[in-house]
Amino acid sequence: MLKRILSLVVGSLALCACSVVPPAGGSDAAAAVTAAAEKLRVAMVDPDEAQLSALVADELSYGHSGGRVDTKASFIGDLLNRNSDFVSIAISEQTVKVVQDNALVRHTLVAQTNDRGVAGNVKLHVLQVWQRQGGTWKLLARQAVRPPAS
Repeated sequence: MLKRILSLVVGSLALCACSVVPPAGGSDAAAAVTAAAEKLRVAMVDPDEAQLSALVADELSYGHSGGRVDTKASFIGDLLNRNSDFVSIAISEQTVKVVQDNALVRHTLVAQTNDRGVAGNVKLHVLQVWQRQGGTWKLLARQAVRPPAS
């Protein structure tokens, strides 16, 4: 009898374990967002229209540290025509927090630029908002600010 009860308990536990579903904001989602953010970083250094278009939402609101706000069309256009030209981008201190079908990504961006042929360097704190659309993560919003003077 004891053997039969133990067998039922073990079987029930196994069944329960198989039905556990990871939360929507799990580590798989965070890894997917991190991968999308890295693809965006690469595409901003070596712009490709199809790649950029696939990574950003049609409703994109892309805020620059100087106050200008880009749409999807102006963001991609400026990268393609080199008005916004990133020679290199290094990301550090990145955090990713997934909340259902949205993700908040914060990081520090240090870049060498060559906007309109003028060399420069920039260091920014960036907030990106990603949204899962049709099973893929797309950049919905981005805002950059200059770090406070030390």
